[in-house]
Amino acid sequence: MRYVSIDNVETGQHLGKSVYSSNGTILLSAGVQLTVFMINTLNRIGVTMIYIQDEQFADVEPEEILSEATKQHMIREMSDTFDAVRSGKEWNPARITLSVENLLEDIIGAREVQVQLTDIKTADNARYLHAMNVCLLSAIIGMNIGMNQQQLRDLAIGALLHDVGKVSGGEAFDLIPGSKMHHTWRGFELIKSKRDFNLMIAHVALQHHERMDGTGQPRGLSHDEIHRYARIVTIANTYDNLITPKEHGGKSLLPHEACEEMMAMSGTALDHDLLVEFTRIISIYPNGTGVRLSTRETGVVVSQHRGLPGRPVVRIVRGSGDSLDVKEVDLANATTVFIEAVMN
Repeated sequence: MRYVSIDNVETGQHLGKSVYSSNGTILLSAGVQLTVFMINTLNRIGVTMIYIQDEQFADVEPEEILSEATKQHMIREMSDTFDAVRSGKEWNPARITLSVENLLEDIIGAREVQVQLTDIKTADNARYLHAMNVCLLSAIIGMNIGMNQQQLRDLAIGALLHDVGKVSGGEAFDLIPGSKMHHTWRGFELIKSKRDFNLMIAHVALQHHERMDGTGQPRGLSHDEIHRYARIVTIANTYDNLITPKEHGGKSLLPHEACEEMMAMSGTALDHDLLVEFTRIISIYPNGTGVRLSTRETGVVVSQHRGLPGRPVVRIVRGSGDSLDVKEVDLANATTVFIEAVMN
């Protein structure tokens, strides 16, 4: 498969990864042959990047951590929970906890995999995929720094629900410094009302917009005043926001660009030590990404090295038909060769 911009997708190509609706059902299945109508629809609902099948890269797969069943269950539960909060109805903490336990089972079985956030976001599912992505990244960071099972569960629940305060509306209050109607306060109160949850879970929602230098919201906390769970979720939340297309056509960053921007925030907005842990688990050039090397050759990323996110294996294909010339450059060994640009 190749990971390409929707602008470069052609009629007749086959979809490589399924697209989910807002309730976790499959909107378009992997393998479907794309028509003009389908491509236009994907464009209209806010899709910017998709995987397509390519026989020259048929063996290339994104490194999946979560199973399809876990993803569908989590998206569905977040959709139901947010709908209940939006309408003022009761929501079930036990169902959220079950989703998190499924996620933790998946990540324990894939702890050596580099994280690639390549599920296709649409205008309808973006909020739920964002919650899932932040939960996934936070839990893996927590696991890598040695948190026990209960700590991981609380961290992951807090990460999944970090933006629940946005669902009840009133985001205009976020522009008022110190407002008790800031979405972080609303999220804190919503989670605190559930006795099934540890109070530290509610503090994730309250503190995930605080900054290490004390200039964040809503209370201007700094350094160790910010709970470690919240500092982890802040990093995961920042990354997923940076790589997500903005409303009204705002441009998203590529993974390596997002990581560079986050490193510039180290020690001011983001916890330096936890940010280093984050850079060890993220794939900045996901499998299937087209790249140009410093040798002026172009190719596609086909595999990763744990702990070396900027040094993947790149496959270069020249020619066509029976006269194909294929070679792979392992950047972990070719130390004088670098990725100059992404070519999606």
